Amino acid sequence: MSSNYISGAEIVIRCLHEEKVKFVFGYPGGAVLNIYDAVFQQNKFKHILVRHEQAAVHAADGYSRSTGKVGVALVTSGPGATNAVTGIATAYMDSIPLVIISGQVPTFAIGQDAFQECDTVGITRPCVKHNFLVKDIKDIASTMKKAFYVASSGRPGPVLVDIPKDITAEKCDFSYPKSIHLRSYNPIIKGHSGQIKKALSLLLNAKRPMVYSGGGVVLGNASAQLTKFVRAIGYPVTSTLMGLGGFPASDKQFLGMLGMHGTYEANMAMQECDVLLAVGARFDDRVIGNPEHFLSKPKTIIHIDIDPSSISKRVKIDIPIVGDVISVLIELNDLLSKEKTKQNASRKDWFKDINQWRSMNCLNFKNDKKLIKPQFVIQSLYKVTKGDAFITSDVGQHQMWAAQYYPFNKPRRWINSGGLGTMGVGLPYAMGAQLAFPDEKIACVTGEASIQMCIQELSTCKQFHLPIKIINLNNRYMGMVRQWQEFFYENRYAESYMDALPDFVKLAESYGHIGMKIEKPSDVEPALKEAFSQKLKERLVFMDFITDQKENVFPMIPNGKGLSEMITAEEL
Repeated sequence: MSSNYISGAEIVIRCLHEEKVKFVFGYPGGAVLNIYDAVFQQNKFKHILVRHEQAAVHAADGYSRSTGKVGVALVTSGPGATNAVTGIATAYMDSIPLVIISGQVPTFAIGQDAFQECDTVGITRPCVKHNFLVKDIKDIASTMKKAFYVASSGRPGPVLVDIPKDITAEKCDFSYPKSIHLRSYNPIIKGHSGQIKKALSLLLNAKRPMVYSGGGVVLGNASAQLTKFVRAIGYPVTSTLMGLGGFPASDKQFLGMLGMHGTYEANMAMQECDVLLAVGARFDDRVIGNPEHFLSKPKTIIHIDIDPSSISKRVKIDIPIVGDVISVLIELNDLLSKEKTKQNASRKDWFKDINQWRSMNCLNFKNDKKLIKPQFVIQSLYKVTKGDAFITSDVGQHQMWAAQYYPFNKPRRWINSGGLGTMGVGLPYAMGAQLAFPDEKIACVTGEASIQMCIQELSTCKQFHLPIKIINLNNRYMGMVRQWQEFFYENRYAESYMDALPDFVKLAESYGHIGMKIEKPSDVEPALKEAFSQKLKERLVFMDFITDQKENVFPMIPNGKGLSEMITAEEL
C-alpha cells in the first residue's frame, strides 16, 4: 500500500504541512477527533489549546495580523463552530486571512438534527470570504489549497472548510496541488496605468492635497512604498485606526488618526482638502462621519483599493484605481521620480491652516496627582517600551487612548478589532502575536469589561508560557458605553457600571501569573518598568490600573455628524 494512501484526517494535516503552517489554534470535540489524533502524531506544527473556540479564531487572527501569514483555527461541529463565528466575523470585517477548519457530523447524518449538528456553511456564509463543505475525501486536498489561496489573495479574508467526520476516517491517495485556478475568482493586481497618471497629475496640481491611508496599506505590505511617496511629494497624511503604523507617526507630515476620535488637524484637513488620495481605506462611518457633510466641500477623490466593491460604496469616487496597493504605489513612485513637484503658491496657506489646527493640541489632557489618568498610562507604556512593543487592544475607551497616545512607527505593531469592534479580542490577539514573536514585548491594553470576555485564556498563557503584559485600564465602567450615556442619554448609566468586579490580582495569581494593583499616578511608571524588567521577562504580568472614572475620549464626533463637528475637551 502506498505511503500516500492515508486517511482524510491525515490529509488535512499534510495539507497544513504543505502550507508551512507553524501554529494551529483549536479546541477538540467529537467531530474532529480523527483530525486531533492525526495532530498528535505529527511534529511539524504546534497546536495551541485555547479554552474557548472564539479565542482560537481570535488568536489565529492575532497571529495573522502580526505576521501577514494565514492564521489557522480548528474547531468541532455545532457549538464549536458557533462559538467561532464571532472570531470569523471579526476577521472578515478587517480583511484578515484565516483558514478555519470545522468538524461536521457524518454525511449520512447531515440534516437529521444529529448530536452537535448545525449548518455551519449556512451560518457563516455572511461573514466569510468563502466557505466549503467537503463531501468527498478526494476533494480535501484541492479544497484546502483553494482555501489558503482565496484567504490570502486579493482582498484577504477568512475561509471556512467544513469536513464531516466520516470523510476524515476514509482513506485515499494524497496529492497536494502545486497551484490552483478558480475560473470565477481572478483578483486584479495591477492598477490601470492611465488612471495612475491622471491621479498623479491631479495631486501635483492640488492646492489643498491630502493623503488618507487605511488598513489596506498594512495588509498589503505597502508601508515602505506609501512612506516613500508621501515624503517625496511632501503632502500631509492621516491614517484610519486600522492603518496606524502604515506611515511613521513620528513624521512631521503625519497629522494623526482621523475619524470619530481622530485629531482635530486630521479631521479638518480631510474636510477642507481639494484633492484626496485614499490608499487602502474604505470611507466607513467611523472615519468620515456623515457622507453628505464630508462631500459638502467639493473635492476630487482618488481611491486605490484591491476590492472594486469598496470603491464608490459610501462616497462617489472620481478616479478609481483597482489594484494591489503596493503595485500601484510602486508605479506612482516611479512616475513621481520623473516629475518636478510644482510648488503651488496657495499650498503655503494650506500648510498654514494645518499648523493652526495642530496648535489646538487637541490630545492635551490635565494630569492629576491623585487619580491615574488613562492617557498617562499609555504615554508611560510608550516611554517604558521605547515605542517598540506590539500593542494589542480590546474595544472601548482604552482602545482609542492606545491609538491616540502610543505613536506607531512600524506596521503590524497595532492589533485591534476595527470593523466589528469585538470586546475580548485583546488577550487572544496578544497570544497569537507572542507565539509569532517570542522575543518581542507584547502588551495587551484592555479594560475591566473587555478582559472578562476571554479571561479564561490566562490558562492558555500559563500552559504555553506566554509572557504577555496586560495593562488593564480599570475605571469600573463599560467606559465607552458610559461616555455615550453621559453625552447623549442625560447621564442615565443603564447597566454600564461594573458592580461585581473580581480582584484581578488574585485572579491572575490563581492562574499562576503575577498580579499588580496600581492606584497612584506616581506608581504607574515604576510598575511598568518592573513588569517589563529582565526579572519578569518570562512571566505574564496583569497590571490593574485604577483610573479616573470620569475621563472621556476626546475629540469626539457625535453619531451622524460631520468631520468638522467635533466635541473637544475644552468645549465641555
